Amino acid sequence: MEPWNSTLGTDFNLVGILDDSGSPELLCATFTALYMLALISNGLLILVITMDARLHVPMYFLLGQLSLMDLLFTSVVTPKAVIDFLLRDNTISFEGCSLQMFLALTLGGAEDLLLAFMAYDRYVAICHPLNYMIFMRPSICWLMVATSWILASLMALGYTTYTMQYSYCKSRKIRHLLCEIPPLLKLACADTSKYELMVYVMGVTFLIPPLAAILASYSLILFTVLHMPSNEGRKKALVTCSSHLTVVGMFYGAATFMYVLPSSFHSPRQDNIISVFYTIVTPALNPLIYSLRNKEVTGALIRVLGRYIVPAHPTL
Repeated sequence: MEPWNSTLGTDFNLVGILDDSGSPELLCATFTALYMLALISNGLLILVITMDARLHVPMYFLLGQLSLMDLLFTSVVTPKAVIDFLLRDNTISFEGCSLQMFLALTLGGAEDLLLAFMAYDRYVAICHPLNYMIFMRPSICWLMVATSWILASLMALGYTTYTMQYSYCKSRKIRHLLCEIPPLLKLACADTSKYELMVYVMGVTFLIPPLAAILASYSLILFTVLHMPSNEGRKKALVTCSSHLTVVGMFYGAATFMYVLPSSFHSPRQDNIISVFYTIVTPALNPLIYSLRNKEVTGALIRVLGRYIVPAHPTL
């Protein structure tokens, strides 16, 4: 194929799972419902954490940041996918593809680091409760959040810039839900094997150390929990940690498949399914996983909604 220059003004075609599905209308309705669920559940969780003073503690501060990242992540992908399907126009400009890739990498990378910091928060709370407000004082919490955003955005800027400088072949069809590095490199005319190795190293570097830190934190937590004298304290600790581990498993499983497994293990259909999982399904489920089994969050939600929705009784 003859190359065409990847310059401003060149369009790509996103041929995602909606185009290859046997029931695209049903799948589009499902995506829309999951997106609305993600907007409402993450928005409510952010509102509750912001408005209820009882939740102004490090654990919920970090959880609020996770909800913000999920809300932004799914908004980068889902509305465009649904609108493109409804309008029967799946084109995306070179600039739009670059921006979507940068935002997706930033938000995914920031969530990756934040989940490790959340595991550290649970480790300190359960294993060193007397020093919790020292190790997790506000300045440390803000440093964790800033580190997540800054490191992820720098990584995303570097990889987006390098990916988009390639010349691509005549086929402009990206067989994926969004602009991401692995499917886009399949269109490149040049040999991308060395760069694919760099992407693999990036995936390992950005995913494995935080995952190792999470596993180490929860191993120490489990050891501490099993030696707790109080059954109630043991149960509360296990419920909180199981929620976090569920989210960790969903996120890291999908991200590892996409960025750590060699390209020989990938197919467009598998990549599309995995991308739906971590860009649409996970952001909708995360707030439910954290809130449904958490009495503090459900209690705060009832108080906040009662304060602003239920009208006050008129004085007689």
